[in-house]
Amino acid sequence: MRAIVVEEFGGPEVLRMREMPAPAAREGLIPVEVLAAGINYADTHQAENSYHTPATLPLIPGAEVVARAPHGERIVALLPAGGGYAERALVSEALSVPVPEGVEDAQALAAILQGLTAWHLLRTSARMEPGESVVVHAAAGGVGTLALQLAKRWGAGRVIAVASSEEKRSLALELGADVAIDSRGELRRTIEDAAGGRVDIVLEMVGGRTFDESLRALAPFGRLISYGIASREMPKPVDVVALNRHSTGVLGFWLAHCVGSPEMFKTPARELLELIRSGELRAIVGGTYPLAEAQRAHEDLRARRTTGKLVLDPRA
Repeated sequence: MRAIVVEEFGGPEVLRMREMPAPAAREGLIPVEVLAAGINYADTHQAENSYHTPATLPLIPGAEVVARAPHGERIVALLPAGGGYAERALVSEALSVPVPEGVEDAQALAAILQGLTAWHLLRTSARMEPGESVVVHAAAGGVGTLALQLAKRWGAGRVIAVASSEEKRSLALELGADVAIDSRGELRRTIEDAAGGRVDIVLEMVGGRTFDESLRALAPFGRLISYGIASREMPKPVDVVALNRHSTGVLGFWLAHCVGSPEMFKTPARELLELIRSGELRAIVGGTYPLAEAQRAHEDLRARRTTGKLVLDPRA
């Protein structure tokens, strides 16, 4: 089979096409034909070995696929051990769900890793209450586009989208954000003004200055949920005394902690897929790349040239 293999750690240049043996069935895992593979920002960290868990070489990136199961059913699955950037992959029943008729492959991929992240950021970590204000950084990205829609659907009082270009801010407004602001400039004051003076929840995955300014913008009992450091710039150490003084909180989130429970994986996954099928949730597909162009996809993602969900097509 054809696969994208990382044989040395680094940037997009380390993603190389190789002919590999097709994976064989193992206990709890079945081989499937990959119809489409999702591309996520975490993949760029895995390729340079800067993700939460150390990677082992060689590796095939890719944490989610839409695939044709042996019995013919179209499924979407999470692959905690990777392997999605290939023509065939191994999936487990516990981490896969059927794709409803009317939901395209790319839409199904958007619902899984990024959709589940958005769902749990708001429901599980932030525990959003109706009427609260929600700030969504990288609002035109795969997680951001879904998170702002879910926040509105679940009764957020005000959704503030933060994005780096006019085009991305326009998309966020089209998806239901109440206001869209530029991620550049004096961020704390801009966020506070956009929220009407009270910032309850911030979904943050940029790191560095964005984290620091967002934390300072929180109102009493506000929560910042950190789920990535896309800028690769570490924020300042969190001052616990300042948290006490302002009654604010910082939580981290990693989807890996949700995959061991059916209630935390299959239940929200099915909900998200049904919302997409019914048209109540719009999954933005930002681009589909042939398998051989995985390197270009990572370059575009890291350069912030993309919106929504990016997909690799192993059949192209």
